[in-house]
Amino acid sequence: MPSSSSGSSEKTVDKSAPPPPEPLRVAVADSHTHLDMQNGTVEEGLAKAASVGVTTVVQVGCDVRGSQWAAETAGLYEAVHATVALHPNEAPRIVHGDPDGWSRQGAREAGGAAALDEALGQIDALAGLPQVKGVGETGLDYFRTGPEGKEAQEASFRAHIEIAKRHGKALVIHDRDAHADVLRILKEEGAPERTVFHCYSGDAEMAQVCASAGYFMSFAGNVTFKNAQHLRDALAVAPLELVLVETDAPFLTPAPYRGRPNAPYLIPVTVRAMAAVRGIDEDALATALAANTARAFDYSA
Repeated sequence: MPSSSSGSSEKTVDKSAPPPPEPLRVAVADSHTHLDMQNGTVEEGLAKAASVGVTTVVQVGCDVRGSQWAAETAGLYEAVHATVALHPNEAPRIVHGDPDGWSRQGAREAGGAAALDEALGQIDALAGLPQVKGVGETGLDYFRTGPEGKEAQEASFRAHIEIAKRHGKALVIHDRDAHADVLRILKEEGAPERTVFHCYSGDAEMAQVCASAGYFMSFAGNVTFKNAQHLRDALAVAPLELVLVETDAPFLTPAPYRGRPNAPYLIPVTVRAMAAVRGIDEDALATALAANTARAFDYSA
């Protein structure tokens, strides 16, 4: 930290909530958010989102406790649908006691394969609830997990695929630095009828692979980042009927608010950037996004 006597001044980082954007004329859904990690109450977040035309959100679970909360919240609010899962980084933590895992419950003693099976059993039970529309976010994350965690991640991912298919729910995939293995496992296991790549991170070539398989591709605020031309290229070639939009809030706040807290009410910023990439009318894109999300998660728009 610079000394106060050095004469230099530190740049002030704005961490305040961005202002509400101009409302959308056609209502859309935030296909992936984490209300439990955002500031304010659920009621406040939903009201703020609805005021700009974001009338539905998909609340995503990342561990057993978060998945329980997602299911409970979706049961209380008509505008909320839930997905339940163990995040890819949660699986190694359960098996090996990895302190860098996803869970907000804090590190525990390593539980081995039996502990992972127990946690998956709880996810399985939650997946059968009517307000739970998807199983995820699950998948592979090679950014944080080394070779010692890959086996647990893969076992967890395969189990989630089976759970989603058995319950007839959408599969929501977290894919970070693991494109080839994610696609391989989906092919080996047989993907569910409705599969969503959350925060799509591949390039245009992978988008064509996903399109041929009928996978939905959900784009987040990072599609607006200067260094994300590969995402814009992917969005440009993805079939419109397979495109979704999300916040992944409180993460991935779209430009020009990058670094500030994200929330569902900022979806219009991303929608407008996506419409510009596609070269289509904002209302036409919003209409497609609303219908696609309802189809992906099997609810009435």
